[in-house]
Parts: sequence; structure tokens; C-alpha cells
Amino acid sequence: MTFVQRENLLQSAQAGKYAVPAFNIHNLETTKAVLETAEELRSPVLIAATPGTIKYVGEEFFIGLMEAAKKKYSIPFEFHLDHHEDVDAIKRLIQAGVGSVMIDASHHPFEENVRIVKEVVDFANEYGVFVEAELGRLSGIEDDMSVDEKDAIYTNAAEAKAFVEQTGIHSLAVAIGTAHGLYKGEPKLDLERLQEIREVVDIPLVLHGASGLPDELVQRTIDMGICKVNVATELKNAFVKELKQHFVDHPEANDPRHYFADAISSLKKVAGDKMNMCRSSNKA
Repeated sequence: MTFVQRENLLQSAQAGKYAVPAFNIHNLETTKAVLETAEELRSPVLIAATPGTIKYVGEEFFIGLMEAAKKKYSIPFEFHLDHHEDVDAIKRLIQAGVGSVMIDASHHPFEENVRIVKEVVDFANEYGVFVEAELGRLSGIEDDMSVDEKDAIYTNAAEAKAFVEQTGIHSLAVAIGTAHGLYKGEPKLDLERLQEIREVVDIPLVLHGASGLPDELVQRTIDMGICKVNVATELKNAFVKELKQHFVDHPEANDPRHYFADAISSLKKVAGDKMNMCRSSNKA
């Protein structure tokens, strides 16, 4: 396969001092809702799919959805593999046309993390695909992965510098106190640590676990170098809340074309708010 020249959405965000929102999708309805909102607001966006989502949708259907979206929407966007660990599956999906991947080997020791990530980077470079990796771990639950708060490891600036140099990754997800899922108490981010990382790492930085963070706090991290913000739980909650309410109000409902409508509208409202939070609206 020949090299595909793609727009590096995160480098554009870094230059423009905004962040690209990455929304975790689960099916046709959530994918269309995010992309329609992005089109309306003229926002670049990443459509993120975890291994669980790929398994649920099926690789063939996921690829078909991706190809159809590329024909329909005019805004800059990529489908992104979020928290994937299976190197062979990542390579297969890259060959199928996925343009952005996260290889998550953060649970391995540093040297093994570097080895696994570099293998993916070397392969992805042949296809013009952008690779994100993580150093440090977030607490909470993401897909089928669970990390206790006591086991969360913050990203060390010196290690981050060495990690970027040794792997050649295009973006780095940092652990600075965010968590997967919604926060149980007041979120406290280590902004001093983020500043230390920014001073020694010049590639785009990524903030995972942004659901439930105040807009002002997220925007402070963007000012300090965050170029991609992941949102998952708030989208799911908005969608499910309205879907449940619809069946309470209309227990006779049996047509998904109708009972999904309020859920989709609610999800689009959250997605639009997050695009504005990231300052990515009108950046397409």
C-alpha cells in the first residue's frame, strides 16, 4: 500500500492553540450524531473506538461505517483506535484504512512499553497513520480495563522525554490526575507536572478522562499544551438518560427510528458543548 498523506489534526491544533475532541462512539447512531455536530460547528474531530466497540460492531461493519463517513462529511476527521493493545489487530485495521491509533502498553515496564509502541509506530509510518501512546496510567474503568486509584501512576517528565525520543510517537497521553469515568469528588489535576512535561516534549499532548471536568480546567490544560481531549462517559450518560426517559413517557414505543431521536439530540448537545470547550469550533 502506498503512503497516504493525511492532515495531522493534532499538530494543527497545537499551532492553533485549541484541542481536537475525541468522542468514543458505540454504534451508527452515536457516530452520526458526533459527525453531524462536528459538521454543523465546523470542528475537526476524532471518532474513537475501543477494542470493545470494535468487537461489538464487528471489524467489517466498522470499516464500512468509516468509509461511508469519509464520503459524506467534509470536516477534517479521523477514526481513532482508543486504548488498543493487540498489535496484530492494530496493524490489520491500519491496513483497512484507520488513520489514527493509540497503542496502550502503559501497564508494561518502561522498556517493554517502548518496544511495543515502536513496533506499531514503525508499521504505522508506512501508511501515514498517527500513533498515540501513554506513559503513566489513569484510574477508573475504560472498556474492560480497570485501574484502582492507588495503582494510578503519574507521568514523569524525564521519562516522557526519553519515551518520545525512543518510540517516535506522534502524540503522548499523559497521566496528571484525570480518571476514566466520572469523578467521585472534586477533580485535582497536577498542572505543574503538565508544565514540566510540556517543557521537554514538543509533540501534541493528550488528556484522557475529561468527562466531568469543568470547562475552565480543561481549557487551562489546552493553554499548557493539551491538543486532544477524550470524552466518553458524558456522551453515554446523555444518550442513555434520554433513551430511558422516552420509554417511561412512551411505553408502547417499538420503532428505533423514533425512540432514538431524543437520545441522539441529547448526545449532540453534549458533543457540541465539548467542541466549544476545546475551542475547536470553526477550526475546520
